Amino acid sequence: MTAKIRPSKGAPYARILGVGGYRPTRVVPNEEILKYIDSSDEWIRSRSGIATRHWAGPEETVSAMSVEAAGKAIADAGITPEQIGGVIVSTVSHFKQTPAIATEIAHKIGAGKPAAFDISAGCAGFGYGLTLAKGLIVEGSAEYVLVIGVERLSDLTDLEDRATAFLFGDGAGAVVVGPSQEPAIGPTVWGSEGDKSHTIKQTVGWDEYRTTPLPGGDGDEVRQTLEEIRFPAITQEGQAVFRWAVFEMAKVAQQALDDAGVSPEDLDVFIPHQANMRIIDSMVKTLKLPESVTVARDVETTGNTSAASIPLAMERLLATGQAKSGDTALVIGFGAGLVYAATVVTLP
Repeated sequence: MTAKIRPSKGAPYARILGVGGYRPTRVVPNEEILKYIDSSDEWIRSRSGIATRHWAGPEETVSAMSVEAAGKAIADAGITPEQIGGVIVSTVSHFKQTPAIATEIAHKIGAGKPAAFDISAGCAGFGYGLTLAKGLIVEGSAEYVLVIGVERLSDLTDLEDRATAFLFGDGAGAVVVGPSQEPAIGPTVWGSEGDKSHTIKQTVGWDEYRTTPLPGGDGDEVRQTLEEIRFPAITQEGQAVFRWAVFEMAKVAQQALDDAGVSPEDLDVFIPHQANMRIIDSMVKTLKLPESVTVARDVETTGNTSAASIPLAMERLLATGQAKSGDTALVIGFGAGLVYAATVVTLP
C-alpha cells in the first residue's frame, strides 16, 4: 500500500524584509594598483568605471564580514537570529571545501540549528540564493532565510595581470527573506552557458596547488612543480565577457521584467551586478529604461565584489535615500560559469 505523503504548507509568497552590508575599512585607490601594472588611472576609469575598491585585512575574514552584514540585515528585518531557519552563503573565496562556511556563520550569529549551506554561482550567486530562499519559504521548510553574498577576491587577484588587477574588491551583503501575503519576488530567469566557462576561471585548481605528495608519486617532483605554480587567481577574457554581458544579459533582464509583468516604466530601481560601468550603462540603454529609474553604480567605489555586489549596492541605495522601501527593482547577476540570474523584487 502506498503511503499518503502530507503536502508541505508554507507562506503564499516571499519577500526581502531586511538588508545589510559590510565593506572592509581599507580603501584602495587606482594609484595603488598602478604600482603593479603598466596602466593609468584614466585607463582604468574609462574601461571599468572603478576609482576605488575595499580590500579586507587579516581580521576581516569571509566569516567575519558575513556576520557583520547578517547582523545588520536581521536587525533591519525586525526579527531575532533564533527565527532564522536557513542560511545560504554564496562565495567563491572560502578556501575550505568542507565544512560549509554557512554553518560557522549560522552559529556565530546565534541562529540555533538552521539549514545551512554554501553555493558557488559566481557573480550570479545572490540571485541563485534568493531564489532558493524563496522556495524554502513558500514550500514551508523555513519561515525566514538569510542569504549572504560574500567575497575576499583580493585573495584571488593577480596584481600583475593588467586585465584583472584593478577589478576586484572585498565585502559582504546580506538579506533576510521571509513570508509575504503578496508577490514581492518575481519569477527567476536563470541559466548557464558552460561552453563559455573558459572565459572566467581560476588559473589553476587546488589539486594542482597541492602541498603534499600525490599517492604513488615522487614527493620531490611534486614540490618542484609547486615552486613553478603561483597561487591561484581569477582570470578572464575581457572582451568575450563584455560582449556576452552587453548583448545577452539585457535579453535576460527583459525576460525577467516580462515574466514579472513589469514594464520599464513601472520600474523604480535597476540593480545589476557591479562588474563594469560600461556594461551597466549599455544595459540601461538597451532596456530603454526611463531617466526616472535609479541605477546602482556602486562599482565606482566598491569594485567587482562578485556575489556580494548586488546586496551591497542595494544596501547603499537604501541607506543614501536613492531608493526607498517598497520600490520595484530589477536585479540581475552574471559571471563565471557562465551563469546568470535575474528577477524583479520589492525593496525592503
